Amino acid sequence: MKKHVVLYKKLSPALMARLQEQCEVTLIESLDADGLMQLRDALPRAHGLLGASLKLDAALLDLAPQLQAIASVSVGVDNYDIDYLTRRKVVLTNTPDVLTETTADTGFALILAAARRVVELANMVRNGQWNRNIGPAHFGTDVHGKTLGIIGMGRIGEALAQRGHFGFGMPVLYHSQSRKPAVEERFDAQYRSLEDLLKQADFICLTLPLTAQTEGLIGAEQFALMRPETIFINISRGKVIDEAALIDALRNKQIRAAGLDVFEREPLDQASPLLQLDNVVATPHMGSATHETREAMARCAVENLMAALKGEKPANLVNPSVWRS
Repeated sequence: MKKHVVLYKKLSPALMARLQEQCEVTLIESLDADGLMQLRDALPRAHGLLGASLKLDAALLDLAPQLQAIASVSVGVDNYDIDYLTRRKVVLTNTPDVLTETTADTGFALILAAARRVVELANMVRNGQWNRNIGPAHFGTDVHGKTLGIIGMGRIGEALAQRGHFGFGMPVLYHSQSRKPAVEERFDAQYRSLEDLLKQADFICLTLPLTAQTEGLIGAEQFALMRPETIFINISRGKVIDEAALIDALRNKQIRAAGLDVFEREPLDQASPLLQLDNVVATPHMGSATHETREAMARCAVENLMAALKGEKPANLVNPSVWRS
């Protein structure tokens, strides 16, 4: 008998057909109130779940007594209670490799846009306000040769360091849980304490996951260490920073600008002060949002789920102790 999969993310026709060959599939078209009710109704029969951007807590997953595996179409897994899943011996997988380069592209796009004031000046042109050559009041700052500071030297951090070092001749500083000798050798990168990196880097980029240890990592104390020339970039998770402290730092010119793809609450409230500041480039959590990458992520998730449901070890296992038990 086919395993039952609840899908709460639309797949391409090819991937949908591939999943349906081996599984009975219930598709939840939307995660609105009606969709969530359909999801709750489908959970009692579910052996597998596949989707993204939905917090799956114990209260919801208790409705799925037959659940064997969850395939998240994401790198981050902060929407899941991993301890709970491990206790239940439910396999959790993610898609860590396929979005590395695309997300690093997004990070560097934010670096360039914030440094050269691209959005602000493009809007000036669009609004018919470009009536003379721009002067110092609208000048940006150079990127090439400036010091790039990366907090969190995982796959995306390495890809960002590659772009900065080889593409823009940027000295690279980094801070992470452990030293990365290969990164230091390849990119001539230098390890720094968090405090020293915040004081020394011209561009500070967050590329680390949201965990109990990283939540609120950057707040008022950390922004106070940065220089007025610093440009702050966040492509990790919004809750890694204290958003109110960031707003104060931008308003008070403690830092020059920010490029943000993630926020404490998403979608970002239109009343957010961040949207009133000219020195903020805000994008809609688009780090992996290209046709090619999103299809590759979905394909990876399908492969992870089908392997797990067949009793094979998936390639991207988040809670490996489940597999050993």
